[in-house]
Amino acid sequence: MTKLALAQRHGLSAREFQTICELLGREPNELELGLFSLNWSEHCSYKSSKRFLKLLPTTGKRVLQGPGENAGVLELENNWCVVFKVESHNHPSAVEPFNGAATGVGGIIRDILSMGARPIALLDSLRFGDLSPFPFPKGKGSSPPSLGEGLGERSQRLLEGVVAGIAHYGNCIGIPTVGGDICFEEAYTDNCLVNTMCVGLLKKSELKRAVAQGVGNRILLVGARTGRDGIHGATFASEDLLGETEEKRPNVQVGDPFTGKLLIEATLEACQLSELIGLQDLGAGGLSTAPPEMAARGEVGMAIDIEEIPLRAEKMTPYEILLSESQERMVLCVKDGSEQKFLKIYRKWGLEADVIGEVIRERVYRIRHEGRTIAEVPVRALVEGVPEPRAEAPGSEDLSPLKGAEGACLSTLLPAQPVTSVTGWREALKKLLHSPTIGSKRWVYEQYDHTVQTNTVIGPGAHDAALLRVKGERFALAVTMGGNGRYCFLDPYEGGIRAVCEAVHNLLSVGAEPIGITDCLNFANPTDPEVLWSLDQTVRGMAQAAQAFELPFVSGNVSLYNQSERRKIYPTPIVGMIGLLTDIVHRVPMGFQREGDLLYLIGKLSGKSGGSEYLKVFYNVIGGELEPTDLELERRLLRVMLLLGGANGRSPLLRSAHDISEGGLLVALAEKGFARGLGAKLELDDLSEEEGLFGEWPSRFIVTIPPENKSAFQEILNSLDVPYRFLGTVSGRQLELNGQEISVEELRNAYESALNL
Repeated sequence: MTKLALAQRHGLSAREFQTICELLGREPNELELGLFSLNWSEHCSYKSSKRFLKLLPTTGKRVLQGPGENAGVLELENNWCVVFKVESHNHPSAVEPFNGAATGVGGIIRDILSMGARPIALLDSLRFGDLSPFPFPKGKGSSPPSLGEGLGERSQRLLEGVVAGIAHYGNCIGIPTVGGDICFEEAYTDNCLVNTMCVGLLKKSELKRAVAQGVGNRILLVGARTGRDGIHGATFASEDLLGETEEKRPNVQVGDPFTGKLLIEATLEACQLSELIGLQDLGAGGLSTAPPEMAARGEVGMAIDIEEIPLRAEKMTPYEILLSESQERMVLCVKDGSEQKFLKIYRKWGLEADVIGEVIRERVYRIRHEGRTIAEVPVRALVEGVPEPRAEAPGSEDLSPLKGAEGACLSTLLPAQPVTSVTGWREALKKLLHSPTIGSKRWVYEQYDHTVQTNTVIGPGAHDAALLRVKGERFALAVTMGGNGRYCFLDPYEGGIRAVCEAVHNLLSVGAEPIGITDCLNFANPTDPEVLWSLDQTVRGMAQAAQAFELPFVSGNVSLYNQSERRKIYPTPIVGMIGLLTDIVHRVPMGFQREGDLLYLIGKLSGKSGGSEYLKVFYNVIGGELEPTDLELERRLLRVMLLLGGANGRSPLLRSAHDISEGGLLVALAEKGFARGLGAKLELDDLSEEEGLFGEWPSRFIVTIPPENKSAFQEILNSLDVPYRFLGTVSGRQLELNGQEISVEELRNAYESALNL
């Protein structure tokens, strides 16, 4: 086999192989090809997406660490810092849902730990195919995923496996899973999405970075032993999910949360030693990627001795050792002469700890075996040398947004008469609440421990965002994570804007000020011009929204090639966002609190409603025109919601708040009633058609206020020119509209039985 053919078997193109030969001045050997294949994979190098990522704002007054490290860091109050990041484990979870999801959790936890922070919370954003079974399409390449398994059954199997994996790792390691979202769409049938976010806390003086410096300083490998699991995992995550999934199982890592817990405690103890220079977890690529990344940041080289690495499998080759993605491992750079201090700590916790190499002056990554150099590659060639793809994203004049029903706008899809004469708003609302995408996710989050560590003030299912206390402090952290791929399928630019705005709304609903963003961009094959265009447009929309709110992107992840022979996923940007609530006492509940409170709609009072869950459920249409988001109105809404919630030392005026998103106005009202079983008498005569009741146009909140706050409430809204309208009064145990009523309990039953697995 020629070296070019061997390179192509490693996932490298002919152009990339030529570039490698030019960088080395010779042909690479197989081990060096393995190094390049991992470091230059899409998963590790972002070669198709980094030109777009440059559009995102990354600076701000609170930013201590932006993109380029293991996680982003924002400064809070009293020298506290929050560390956070989101990662994907999509391909592994589609192949082996339990272990794929579990190791995704373990990996993102170690990213936070690598910054010197204690992980305090997890969130997950999940996407699966429709749960309802339907006939598998006939034709070429359409055999079922496994013998006798329909698409609905496959989606349910993936859901159950992924949730079990997340619960297993998070619960065992003692980190609460406090939030996230789950959606079900046919587009995710073959490629489920498993995006996991972790949040950590540290004091400013404790911040660490993934850097190697100082010639002669020692390199330590700590944690678990190295095995054969996960070899070429990052390469596997950088290609379409084609062929038999069983063949991909060796690429999926296997995690051990109990070892992970020991690794957290040992590493936090090691971080107290002044001799620690830098540390990094071994994630995608294992020892093939983390050491050269550390060396590149410190502008040094690194040499490691393969025979010093503790193994859990016999007769592993240097190639297997270097490319293994075995979990629960980290690399430390420590001052020469101090290594015994670190080894003692890790061994005390029952972990492996060995000196495997040192920092060298030559800026190369040198692999030695029994005193002989078996691979040597310039560090910057590995970390920065990957050539970007030549394909350019087509302009908007070349491609128009995809739309169901051949791009029809909502007015051509819906009848003109009120919903009361079609299905009846009560039956329509019950059916929407029973939709798996909108309905209760209690079956999922009750499998997660969301109270461990005793920091959770608002947990999953209780509000639009979770709320975490910082022990001993008056302030609190609000955290949220989610995104709507359907919007980006219809209009990627507007969908990108909405992804950021929705996260902002979730935080504002609990009374918190948004302060920073992490994101995961989930797309199909970037060599497809349409996919590349949607990636470009989505990022531009996200950047535009973030600039409007003056919010920095401080970390993130890109997951491409999420498609199979049958289908590709929707463009799906997942946004994780952190908010700061200056006084935890002023947190705002979501649900109705007291009878007699006044109910108001704040924000945009009318609009188009393409891409809604209502269209999908009742018309089987993924389509319609998206109402453009008014970012200037969004800025004013942010100021209004903060003032109403008690910002700037004001007394809070709100009794409750909830943003309007999937399902529209009536769904949001029903969800507000579930908290205490309270209903409302509604005055919605001019909103009683389908668009008004179930439309999903942006920039809206439903709030309640005590009657005595009406004057001050309206004064703030008028002063900032934010539209509002009176919707009714909190009253009784029913929702009443147009002389018809339905009990909150009946609605709750429909909502709670949506995931009746």
